[in-house]
Amino acid sequence: MRKVLEIELEKLMKKNEKIIIINADLAKAAGLTELTNKFRSRCFNVGVAEQNMAGIAAGISSYGFIPFIFTFTPFATRRICDQIAVSICYAGQNVKIFGLDPGISAESNGGTHMSFEDIGVIRSIPNITIFEPCDAIQFKSSLTYISDYPKTIYVRMYRKKLPKIFDDNYNFDPSCSDILRHGNDISIFCSGIMVEESLRACDILKKENINAEIINIHTIKPIDKKSIIKSVRKTRCAITAENHNKLGGLFSAVSEVLSENIPTHVSCVAVDDEFGQVGNLNFLKKYYGLTAEKIVFKAMDLVRKKS
Repeated sequence: MRKVLEIELEKLMKKNEKIIIINADLAKAAGLTELTNKFRSRCFNVGVAEQNMAGIAAGISSYGFIPFIFTFTPFATRRICDQIAVSICYAGQNVKIFGLDPGISAESNGGTHMSFEDIGVIRSIPNITIFEPCDAIQFKSSLTYISDYPKTIYVRMYRKKLPKIFDDNYNFDPSCSDILRHGNDISIFCSGIMVEESLRACDILKKENINAEIINIHTIKPIDKKSIIKSVRKTRCAITAENHNKLGGLFSAVSEVLSENIPTHVSCVAVDDEFGQVGNLNFLKKYYGLTAEKIVFKAMDLVRKKS
């Protein structure tokens, strides 16, 4: 994912001299070292001073520049929440906020760097879009849109290699979620690293004669209401799967849509209102129940209740 960012952002910076990169002492961690060397007058390290980074980005944006700011997810959201709300969104600035390693993908950095509340924090602020790519191809396809979009975007960016979900012909559509599998028995709305787990769950459920519809919700705000409603009208039950607290994230967003339009049984596979801890990704998936097996268990329970 870092390599995709470096390659595509270099192309964008060559085309548009207004693009500025600001990081909070994390150029290497974000894969920005080579870009910093190539565009020295347009790349800035403000040190471990994230609020200052956000304020600088807001000021630069007010002069017509397009700042891309980078730090780990908790510091890109809860630490700079006031600056995002007032200096950036209230002021209508055009800032691209990249939160690195969301949720359990912080791994060995542990609980202080493991943000399970970032979507909930950002969703409640007006004038901001929330986007989470599920693989490198989707990330690559989205970066031109992110750059050209005239308002603030928050991107949950996994830094390392992700399993391939899309083929090379994929074209990103910001207004429409990705239907990855069609099914009639249950809707599974997923995002980020939970897309792979949802696809694995779909294969397991098929052996139990349960056909799940898998929809990647890449843009959590504004959420694609039409796809959610259309799918659930058919399946009559739903699960959300996300690398986030069950409070305030995808589960909350999908439940809000359904409660207003088509009241439905909805369950979730998410972090159960806990803090993070140290571990590798596989350990953390099992510890927090962010697995295909957990999705299967909850899906089978919902389908049984429905019938």
